[in-house]
Amino acid sequence: MKHVTVAETTFMDAANSKSTAELRGRPTHQMLVSFSAAYFVGALVTDGLIVAGLAVIAYVIDLAGGKQIAAPAWPRAIGYAVAVVLSLINAFVHSRDGYTAVVPTGLMLSGLVVVVLLLTAWVARASANPHRVGG
Repeated sequence: MKHVTVAETTFMDAANSKSTAELRGRPTHQMLVSFSAAYFVGALVTDGLIVAGLAVIAYVIDLAGGKQIAAPAWPRAIGYAVAVVLSLINAFVHSRDGYTAVVPTGLMLSGLVVVVLLLTAWVARASANPHRVGG
């Protein structure tokens, strides 16, 4: 019969235990917080209304500075203005509570904004290159 001896066995209590969920010495939650902050910044930067506002400011600066803008610029300016106003209304609709805030009104407004932008792009291309439209 063999005798087994247990030497230097230690038991940790729960108060002294350290989290095992670490990556390179940093707790995992710190890494995830960094990602969520980056995603929120990305959403802010790519928000259509903010970018549209910056485009309007740039357009006004170009007009005031006398830069040559492809003629006629008014159809594009009107189309983009309509898209921005519809997007602003859509943002207010989306800020309401629940599923009914998005369906059907929010979805229809989003689709309408896309249609307005596509038509505006088509009109801009047609006015810039009248001989290439339709074929």
